[in-house]
Amino acid sequence: MNRGESLPLRLINRSRGTWLVLPLLLMFSSYSVWAMGSRVPAVGTPAEDFRLIDLEGKQQSLSQYRGKVVLVNFWATWCKPCTTEMPAMQAAYDKLKDNGFVVLAVNELEDEAKVREHIKQHGHTFPVLMDRDNKVANQFGVFGLPVSVFIDEKGVVQEYVKGGLLTEEKIVQTFHRIQGRKSVQAALVK
Repeated sequence: MNRGESLPLRLINRSRGTWLVLPLLLMFSSYSVWAMGSRVPAVGTPAEDFRLIDLEGKQQSLSQYRGKVVLVNFWATWCKPCTTEMPAMQAAYDKLKDNGFVVLAVNELEDEAKVREHIKQHGHTFPVLMDRDNKVANQFGVFGLPVSVFIDEKGVVQEYVKGGLLTEEKIVQTFHRIQGRKSVQAALVK
């Protein structure tokens, strides 16, 4: 055995057990492709852009909302906490949309007809995006629902909320806190 060989190569080069080791190595090397919730975006870092189709069949991207405060909410119709917080999201959206606030409700892996019926039944008017392959949820480190990510006008993550129900008050306070940071930063530049 060569001392300069890595452990995986030493294991593969051994005559006995090769048929067991190789599948294990392949499984672990592909783990990152299939892992759910691979990384949570850190507060203060830029949110990675994404593109998804909405319920009207139009492509939407996070970057198209630059200049607005965006609440990206990951949800599913079967998730009781998700559907419980949606009226609060709607109320905050109605109250703040003319002030530069957007809700992007990202549905994970569900049938479009079921999602459409749910949204219609509850009268939600914010954009609903379909994450059919769970790619965006993985990109945002989503493991378990609901997850909400508040992103500022420059595309920087300002808050990451896992679980816990959002209330209208919490959403409005977070929006104003993010807006307040912008005002403070502008005053400091002058």
